[in-house]
Amino acid sequence: MGQTAAETAQKHERILDESIKLFRDRGFAGASVGDVMKAAGLTHGPFYNHFASKEALMAECLTRDMQRDTASYDRYPATEKGLAQFVGEYLSMQHRDSAASGCNVAALSSEIRQHEELREPFTMQLKALIQKLATHFPWRSRRSARGDAIHMYSAMVGAMILSRSVSDDKFAREILEEVKQRIP
Repeated sequence: MGQTAAETAQKHERILDESIKLFRDRGFAGASVGDVMKAAGLTHGPFYNHFASKEALMAECLTRDMQRDTASYDRYPATEKGLAQFVGEYLSMQHRDSAASGCNVAALSSEIRQHEELREPFTMQLKALIQKLATHFPWRSRRSARGDAIHMYSAMVGAMILSRSVSDDKFAREILEEVKQRIP
């Protein structure tokens, strides 16, 4: 007996949910289709019923996850205190140590540049993310909001990448704290 459309959709969502965790943790190259399907509790065979290729999975997964991240900013009050809370949570050692459940931009940006088919969806979603930051939180002025949001987000992502890359936890913490202190 065949599956219902709802069952197929649930499996598709489960594949996406598990794949982004694996991609964030291991990178695109470090997570095979077999790894993704196993994490989703499925066999390798049905993968191509859901996606034309691993690259198609990567693009859909990245787009969906970045849309979720952008929407999640609404949980922070649109105040200076809300901005400080967002920055504090992002630039935390907990976030640093949780790559699989953390920011996909910090985890995957260096790999995205190597996949031409990911650059356009990434660009579109990053623009939307920056727009959300610029319009959701208070900035020095409306005119500088977009530039301030780009500056802040770039500094945060860079700090996260560096803090995850060093072998010295004390230095990693220092990187995060120094950036946190310099962001409005």
